[in-house]
Amino acid sequence: MSPRTINGAEELKTLVGEHLGYSPYVNVTQEQVNQFAEATGDHQWIHIDVERAKAGPFGAPIAHGYLTLSMGPMLYPQVVQITGFSMGVNYGANKIRFMSPVKVGSNLRLGVKLLEVSDIPGGIQSTMEFTFECEGADKPSCVAEIIFRSYI
Repeated sequence: MSPRTINGAEELKTLVGEHLGYSPYVNVTQEQVNQFAEATGDHQWIHIDVERAKAGPFGAPIAHGYLTLSMGPMLYPQVVQITGFSMGVNYGANKIRFMSPVKVGSNLRLGVKLLEVSDIPGGIQSTMEFTFECEGADKPSCVAEIIFRSYI
């Protein structure tokens, strides 16, 4: 599946309110969870103690919420490519909610909706709704409003 290409700020502005697409599913592994625990110092047993987690509230180890969110930079370019800018930066987030766990072994994908585009000096600011979904789950795992700044 190829990412959707959007040609510059003017085309992007015409897409406000639209869902831009989905990434392919990726499998969330225990190795990723363990590496994230090492990087962040978050060694909560529900993430890294596989045997204890099997008897815990989720029936399996789960990914850290922020691990799920941090998969956005890997998955987003598989959804959409925006041309016409020399560089872009992650400017922050308005809202982040972790609504259901991502069990280790789950297949996770990202859906992207364009919420807003506004002009800033030298470029644009866009707000995207990132929805992380596990295959077969009843509700999203994470929904976040992510803000980007793109410069010409």
